[in-house]
Amino acid sequence: MTPKEIVAYLDEYIIGQNDAKKVVAIALRNRYRRLKLPKEIQEEIMPKNILMIGSTGVGKTEIARRMAKMMGLPFAKVEASKYTEVGFVGRDVESMVRDLVIASINLVKEEHQVKNVTNIEKYVLDKIIQKLIPPLPKGASEQKIEEYEKAAAKMRSRVESGEMDHLKIEIEIIKRPLEIDDSNMPVELAKVQETVAKVFSGYSKGDSKKEVTIKEAKNLLRTEASEALLDMESIRQEGLKRAESSGIIFIDEIDKVAVSSKSQGRQDPSKEGVQRDLLPIVEGSLVNTKYGSIKTDHILFIAAGAFSLSKPSDLIAELQGRFPLRVELDSLDEEVLYKILTQTKNSILRQYEALLKVEEVILKFEDEAIRALAHYSQKANEKTEDIGARRLHTVVEQVLEDISFEAERYQGEVVNITKELVKEKLEALVANVDMARYIL
Repeated sequence: MTPKEIVAYLDEYIIGQNDAKKVVAIALRNRYRRLKLPKEIQEEIMPKNILMIGSTGVGKTEIARRMAKMMGLPFAKVEASKYTEVGFVGRDVESMVRDLVIASINLVKEEHQVKNVTNIEKYVLDKIIQKLIPPLPKGASEQKIEEYEKAAAKMRSRVESGEMDHLKIEIEIIKRPLEIDDSNMPVELAKVQETVAKVFSGYSKGDSKKEVTIKEAKNLLRTEASEALLDMESIRQEGLKRAESSGIIFIDEIDKVAVSSKSQGRQDPSKEGVQRDLLPIVEGSLVNTKYGSIKTDHILFIAAGAFSLSKPSDLIAELQGRFPLRVELDSLDEEVLYKILTQTKNSILRQYEALLKVEEVILKFEDEAIRALAHYSQKANEKTEDIGARRLHTVVEQVLEDISFEAERYQGEVVNITKELVKEKLEALVANVDMARYIL
């Protein structure tokens, strides 16, 4: 996708923030451009890491998450405040790279499952048919074989259609050695634990038999089919390679590890340590994972923070230099909040309409009511903490609480959400700052 196409896609989910979208779109396109270059130049071109500055709820995480999902890229979101320097209690900084590798392998595995869906479904159906119609003994006559094949084909179509889902069969569950996917655990310790688990699973009896419905059997056997039909080793290697060349790590709350120049002394001695531990990861180093080593040179790092109590310049100079692209996100005004409610692809209003449709309640939001929701959200943000678009969730929930609670009363009806209803539910709350702090 070209940068313009990327921005157009992001516009469906995120209103405004064009500067941030543009920077992210160019960074993505540059990854594609780099892969088209000769090998020797590829190695020299490093990703330009991005620092997003903006208050909570303005779309920082959403831009990065949507972008990764759209391009099918390995993506890991972490909070900088979880990390502490070596010697303090907390996660070690390298675990973010191990998180990315696990996400990448899962992404590749899903792709391979989609490609092999026909073979996987055939494997599952064959196993279930064998339980429902035991195979013929060797040396059976041609007539018997023909009759068996007809019966099996008929049974297959019934199982496939879900007609037999309620029946119970006994299947064998293959015992697999325990896999430890704890990215915070040191690689050596994880390998030791897995070795011990394999030893104990070797001593335990073989596959266990379990009586389940055919519907449950389908799900259990799909996992078995994936293990049997997919080359897990090549999937792991491809996942490792993809994380290395096109992975994205989103480091949220980077401002929480900045040491403000205004603070008297060092409130938390681990903050600067975290920054120093981040340096080699962001700059490019070799990180060991249980699936193999990964170079972080070409991973794109996007850091984000509100920087309300500190400034980007409060980060250590070396780390600032590793995030050359900086973009400031705008605070959300009333008009933007209105557009978020009406123009985004899966807006919160559409979500509530879909949820209550399950109860046969048809919600209709009048335009004036939507403008009132945006207005009160903006007022609540001004009077209390500014939490951006997240305020919309609180405000809409407050308005629809009674309707949602007594949905059976409105079954089969069209419920109009009017400006008067919004005013009745919210005006007193927003006017009272103390109440707004606790309720909205």
